[in-house]
Amino acid sequence: MPKTASPFRYPGGKTQLYNFVLQLLQLNSSHDTYIEPFAGGAGIPIKLLYNDKVKRVWINDYDKAIYSVWYNILNRPAELTSLIQSVPFDYFAGHESSPELSISFWKHQREIYTENKNHQHSIELAFSTLFLNRTNVSGIITAGPLGGFNQGNKTQVYARFNKETLINKINFIHSMREKIILTRLNALDMIPKIRERINPMDSFIFFDPPYFEQGKNLYYSSFTEDGHLDLAKEILSLTNYHWITTYDTAPQIQEDYRMATKQFEYYLNYSANNKRRGQASEFMFASPITKIDSFDKVNLSPLA
Repeated sequence: MPKTASPFRYPGGKTQLYNFVLQLLQLNSSHDTYIEPFAGGAGIPIKLLYNDKVKRVWINDYDKAIYSVWYNILNRPAELTSLIQSVPFDYFAGHESSPELSISFWKHQREIYTENKNHQHSIELAFSTLFLNRTNVSGIITAGPLGGFNQGNKTQVYARFNKETLINKINFIHSMREKIILTRLNALDMIPKIRERINPMDSFIFFDPPYFEQGKNLYYSSFTEDGHLDLAKEILSLTNYHWITTYDTAPQIQEDYRMATKQFEYYLNYSANNKRRGQASEFMFASPITKIDSFDKVNLSPLA
């Protein structure tokens, strides 16, 4: 399997929690439905399907551009892979382009993204979104291209755009489409639907909302301060479901989740030669019935 099963590229994303989440599913005997209301790249749910660890996943993202990628993978994979093949340069096949041509094509995709970002079923939006995610700094859709506009850096714009790998991932996900529920809902509207449709005793929900402090700078579909509070109230009401919620360590978030039965600060342990071992900690909250403990890279410390 590739390093990640998702076609998206989010360095430092939640996929690194996969082993921890898998352990939670085992501890809580939750093997039917795995749910992510803020799916983004959906690295964990797709990997769970790849490894046959759950029967189905429910991925949801309110962002129209991100949703468009998942929609077209599930419904129009041939058109999406054809657009990937049509990219006029193939870094991995030794067909590199001139910096001018590379950036010209990148700018064209950025224009398509800007023009189509409200068209949630558009194949053009899906391709431009995926292309920009794979070719932008840190995978941020609104960031600049890898290598800069003059392509003067060692890592250049197509260094993370491997056509063959992307196409294989898309075809695999499409093959699993009967096991994937895809929605585009506001999380506050999704929670009542979870209650209506999902058995609480054999399911698991991973809430990973936009950061409180930086969310507005990183996501189009972010929350106001009141929105974060409203979301906390809804999540905390799911007392008979197995769930975790992760957040940045903003004081307001600790206040919003003060009634959570299980409250932690966590950080990720890395090997001694891994430069990310100093990564900042985050909050993690869990439902009353969720069995949870440190595992793999995740080190949990109960909040006082």
